[in-house]
Amino acid sequence: MSQPFQATDDVGRAVWHLGALMQLRLTGEQTDGRFALTEHRCRRGTAAPLHRHALQDETFIVLKGELAIHIDGRDFRAGPGSITFAPRGLPHFYQAESEECRFLALIMPAGFEQWFVETGEPAGDLSLPPIPDSPPDVGALIAAAARYGVEILGPPPNMTAG
Repeated sequence: MSQPFQATDDVGRAVWHLGALMQLRLTGEQTDGRFALTEHRCRRGTAAPLHRHALQDETFIVLKGELAIHIDGRDFRAGPGSITFAPRGLPHFYQAESEECRFLALIMPAGFEQWFVETGEPAGDLSLPPIPDSPPDVGALIAAAARYGVEILGPPPNMTAG
């Protein structure tokens, strides 16, 4: 049975992942697997690969800046206060469109948040780095994602959200 709790900033639960600074705000361990909440801070151009979740729904909540989100053939422009739902089974990706973007990702049920830990690097502080100039190890990302029921379909295509 879950117990009430409060989460605070925890540098120990922050990772650099594909050019974004990510904080694991809530994990499945804290919510009995019901959901996870991650916070992403990134610069213009930072993007997730095109992917599809077999097990999880994702909800994106933009706090600052602008995020372009593509879900199953539909393009959304998400600004501060917007909430965008990506149901499981649908291919999707996002890309930061503003100089700096900050958003939350609600993952239901939990589990996939551990992919970021497995494939990211521990962050020593919470300052935002420049976008990396070297490509990630795509094979490692694909193999790790598959362990969490996620299929990486390819790089994020160029998009213009409408």
